[in-house]
Amino acid sequence: MGLFSTPIKTMDDLFQHTLQDIYYAEQQITKALPKMIAKAGDPQLKSGFETHLRETETQIGRLEQVFQALGLPAKGVRCAAMDGIIAEAEEIIGETGDPEVRDAAMLAAAQAVEHYEITRYGTLIAYARQLGHDAAVAPLQQTLAEEKATDGKLTALAESRVNRKAA
Repeated sequence: MGLFSTPIKTMDDLFQHTLQDIYYAEQQITKALPKMIAKAGDPQLKSGFETHLRETETQIGRLEQVFQALGLPAKGVRCAAMDGIIAEAEEIIGETGDPEVRDAAMLAAAQAVEHYEITRYGTLIAYARQLGHDAAVAPLQQTLAEEKATDGKLTALAESRVNRKAA
């Protein structure tokens, strides 16, 4: 079994595992974002993190609806990738003394999170379509669109202000 809590023998097992993975990841994000909000010096960055926290809470609810539509319990499985992204972010943030450089580091960490989420939601949509889990597609697409929009906002914020101030 290795890292997985149950054997993955079928495509549906893989879909369920990936769904549980992102469910866990989203929950970890809701724990990390308040710390980032507290440390953010740039007001626009702080506001962006606050908005993303609210979005993430909504996305968790959407995932719970997907679990329910599929007749599955809403539960997560440990996501080593998200744990690693968050641990690395905490380490870099903790080592950064300059508040403007810390903002740039937090923004980069947030983008790493977004990119992971984008890959997971894209994969889940492809799996759901292949498996005929039609009820899962629209909510997953809505979240994917939000994740892409957040990534775009973070890029714009980095390029227009945060990275410039840090440099």
